[in-house]
Amino acid sequence: MGDRPTPLPRSHFFTFVPMTTRWHDNDVYGHVNNVIYYAFFDTAVNRLLVEAGILDPVANATVGLVVETRCTYFASIAFPDEIEVGVRVAHLGRSSVRYDLGVFRKGEAQTCALGEFTHVYVDRASQKSVPIPDTVRVVLVALADQSTGEKK
Repeated sequence: MGDRPTPLPRSHFFTFVPMTTRWHDNDVYGHVNNVIYYAFFDTAVNRLLVEAGILDPVANATVGLVVETRCTYFASIAFPDEIEVGVRVAHLGRSSVRYDLGVFRKGEAQTCALGEFTHVYVDRASQKSVPIPDTVRVVLVALADQSTGEKK
């Protein structure tokens, strides 16, 4: 096994998606359950894609399917915390994109959790891998450029 990741600062991310924790997110230990973080990641990425006008989850012929996720936890969050999920494109391939995601308590400087989330683009009907559509790639390239410090 490699070295354990460390919390990342806000400067690692350019785009942030605000969210709130919900009552049922807490588990019997009094903090947000680990599986909920994956819902945060999925929601943040897809919200950005919908808001950019490049994802219609019902009608798009080409869709990004999740093929890999990972999460490292550093600090607990719990209801009623307000959070911000930082999103950046870490790698953009021919048919796949890997995102770095950071869960922050609203306004805090370091990640409470750090995730990776990989989409592979497929033809909805055949479920076969296809190149990322040009309209999607333009948005992803912008997220990648922004995350390298070229804040606009």
